[in-house]
Amino acid sequence: MSRSLNKVMLIGNVGAEPEIRMTPSGTKVAKVSLATNRTFTDRAGQQQERTDWHRLTFFGKLSDIVEQWVHKGHRLYVEGRIEYSQTTDDSGSPRYWTDVVVTEMVMLGTGAGPEAAAPEPSRLAANEALTDVDDDLPF
Repeated sequence: MSRSLNKVMLIGNVGAEPEIRMTPSGTKVAKVSLATNRTFTDRAGQQQERTDWHRLTFFGKLSDIVEQWVHKGHRLYVEGRIEYSQTTDDSGSPRYWTDVVVTEMVMLGTGAGPEAAAPEPSRLAANEALTDVDDDLPF
């Protein structure tokens, strides 16, 4: 059996307040748009900047954290996998979606500039238990 890899790593800024929903089975889902920027030189030798928008999806404990702590303008590092889906709009036409299902997140700060740096970035994994966290602290 051959192996494959579907992994995405992004650093960017949150474009809008998170959307929080519940699945029919009761799982909380958070959706966030994330902007990443890149600079390149075009054929004419001019510097150009391009912003790409990514749809992020968080499930379970990560969605709880996103709901409480992530806001428009915040800077995030996320890891996850790409998933493609298709829905039908009101007119019956197919709509295609590309999402990054986030499995790990680091909150880097509240935006651009020196005031954006968070004192201690916190890395959170989708399977990380959030209860009894302080039991492992040495102080």
